Amino acid sequence: MRTSNEDTHGHEVMRMMVESGEAYDERSLEAAIHARFGESARFCTCSASGMTARQLIEFLAARGKFVPVSEGFSTDPTNICDH
Repeated sequence: MRTSNEDTHGHEVMRMMVESGEAYDERSLEAAIHARFGESARFCTCSASGMTARQLIEFLAARGKFVPVSEGFSTDPTNICDH
């Protein structure tokens, strides 16, 4: 169990996206992140920390981590670095 001051890594969000098999838009992804990790959860990546769900989505989008699909976007498992 994570403590309130421990960030969840963005990889976990990307894995959630892959495992769901769903397409998202920014709003539906933010809602899914809140449902899975909680509205007060904060996220980190290899180069940033303390991000809200919205900030994480913007961060991942800016780095090309989302793949367009017919009804929005998803992510590719090869975009997830495992370190």
